[in-house]
Amino acid sequence: MTEIYNWGILGAAKFAREQMGPAIHLANEARLAGLATSSYDKSAPFRAFAPDIRVYESYDALIHDPKIDVVYIPLPNHLHVEWALKALKAGKHVLCEKPIAMEASDIDQIIALRDETGLMAAEAYMILHHPQWQRAKEIVESGEIGRLRHVSGIFTFDNRADTGNIRNKAETGGGGIRDIGVYTYGSTRFMTGQEPTELRADVEFENGVDTYANVTGRFGDITFTLINSIRMANRQRMEFHGEKGTLALTAPFNAQAFGEARLTVECSGGVIREERFSAAQHYKLQVENFCAAIAGDRSAYPVPLEFSQGTQAMIDRVFADAKR
Repeated sequence: MTEIYNWGILGAAKFAREQMGPAIHLANEARLAGLATSSYDKSAPFRAFAPDIRVYESYDALIHDPKIDVVYIPLPNHLHVEWALKALKAGKHVLCEKPIAMEASDIDQIIALRDETGLMAAEAYMILHHPQWQRAKEIVESGEIGRLRHVSGIFTFDNRADTGNIRNKAETGGGGIRDIGVYTYGSTRFMTGQEPTELRADVEFENGVDTYANVTGRFGDITFTLINSIRMANRQRMEFHGEKGTLALTAPFNAQAFGEARLTVECSGGVIREERFSAAQHYKLQVENFCAAIAGDRSAYPVPLEFSQGTQAMIDRVFADAKR
């Protein structure tokens, strides 16, 4: 029989309530078994779709419950490393929201504990679980658009009115780069298979929080321009420009929520093919792939901690260049 893994969530965050909680509940081989929150009232939305969920009064109580197999961490960014380590030491597999750490070097201790315990630990970088990204890389590697020469990407939204949001607070590791730059940077690394060899960052800050970043540079002989902002109109798109054509993803990061996931290939000025991915649910796929990795197929989860560390290293370089 297929083993069912009991998942517990640390905190009743909005994202956990609206996205990952339901995804865990719907995923094969997973059961949403626990939620840790100091306010029982906050568990009501979770109990609405998972009525048998157990509510814990503290994070420690959840991670030390032998009935919980996996801990999902959607806490503010500055708490990720602390609770990932605590959960691993308690013998739990860990899926932690991005960015899993504030600096690339902080991920070393998570990798070491993962290897020491043999437990599964990873960042919840959901986009690479979506089939549109696997298909996009397949197309680029096939040579259909020719040698890749340039990558352009944008991911923006405006949350200036939500002053209480953790993305607008420097003390919780807020800002656009850690929140959404991780997607433009990580997806470019995934598609090119390279690390940035040159990087320049034009970054604007408000009260210690980055609100706009235009990052340019090179991945070897591939140039790139990546824009992220939490003070601009809602927009997301990734384009990969080759010598024979271009490949574009029209809803690369929030498929379904932003719009239908569509992949277009254009050559000689005309669209020659469009592929649609209407049914794919990347959060559910992420949970199922994580469960498969726990069961023994580590390759089922396409985002190992080493990949996440590479993206965080790029984020670190962006901040370093912005402060020069």
